[in-house]
Amino acid sequence: MQSTFSPLRVTSSSSTRAIKSLLHQSTSSFSTATLARPVAILPPVATSIAYRHHQQQQHPTSSSSSSSSRHKRPQHRSFSLFGSFKAEGASGADTKRIPKAVQNEIPEVLLHDIHPQPMLDEFKGKRLSTADLEAIPIDLGFHREPAGVSDWVAYHVVKSMRIPVDLFFRTKYIHRVVALETVAAVPGMVAGMLRHLRSLRRCSHDGGWISHLLHEAENERMHLLTWMKVAQPTLFERALVTAVQGVFFNVFFALYMVSDKTAHRVVGYLEEQAVISYTHMLDEIAAGVLENGPAPKIAIDYWNLEETATIRDVCLAIRLDESVHMHTNHHLSDRIALKQEDLRVDIQKMQEERGMIPTQNAEKVWTKGNKY
Repeated sequence: MQSTFSPLRVTSSSSTRAIKSLLHQSTSSFSTATLARPVAILPPVATSIAYRHHQQQQHPTSSSSSSSSRHKRPQHRSFSLFGSFKAEGASGADTKRIPKAVQNEIPEVLLHDIHPQPMLDEFKGKRLSTADLEAIPIDLGFHREPAGVSDWVAYHVVKSMRIPVDLFFRTKYIHRVVALETVAAVPGMVAGMLRHLRSLRRCSHDGGWISHLLHEAENERMHLLTWMKVAQPTLFERALVTAVQGVFFNVFFALYMVSDKTAHRVVGYLEEQAVISYTHMLDEIAAGVLENGPAPKIAIDYWNLEETATIRDVCLAIRLDESVHMHTNHHLSDRIALKQEDLRVDIQKMQEERGMIPTQNAEKVWTKGNKY
């Protein structure tokens, strides 16, 4: 069957027929000014794109070849919105399917894979066994007491959010953490985005926040991808996660615009609850309620675990990550309250105390009025 899509390039005969059909219509609907304007006849869903094929340089003696190449006209191909094309004069066998976008070569920078990095340096060395994971210190009894109205509101909002989660998931811990990690990956991305835009508006450095916040969001996403390999959420659970994520993103966005201090405090308390949840999961595994199966390959590669790692090892690793996010967000909220948001000077001093060699003198470079 002949294609219903025609190329953009209109021949003189088709143009004449189109203009005659317009003139045969009732002249009462056209004014003199209307007919005086040029008429554009554009097919609604097709365009004609001319490709100029660069011929290889021919030897000067081959005049016939060069002459034919000079008189060779560019080839026109008609593209439809559905991605099919047919070269003019080509047979049906030459018709191919191509993507809608222009096919370019992959840029060199995209050829180098960038793998997500874990949060702790302990995960970047040798392969970690269960004993190694248990030896990494973690403060399970940590709790940041609310220090004001803002902190009190943040804490009780987080506590109230746990009630419907407990009622819905009950003992389905794997499905609970899937929903938890979907939400937990939102704050770092939202905060990093807003601080990125703030840095652009002010034309100044962000103080060392953006890269960490985006790293935090990526780490939480790796938690989600890990648990997706273990549990297969139902369609209803996936729809619930999508709805919760959509609501939480917009609420957290608005909260960060109003009070970034409160927003980071909310995340700190959320991470406190995450540490508690993973501790309960470890207790259930120890009691035999949850099966301690083999760890997914994605978790072994990401946290640098042994090939014989189990789900318990994954819980230990993720709980360590959540503890890092807990302390970090409480610290960031405190810095905002103290109006000491530039991390670089303090990091410089800590590097000097630990015998590290800083790249610049922070007191001279970063305390200028420009702050860049």
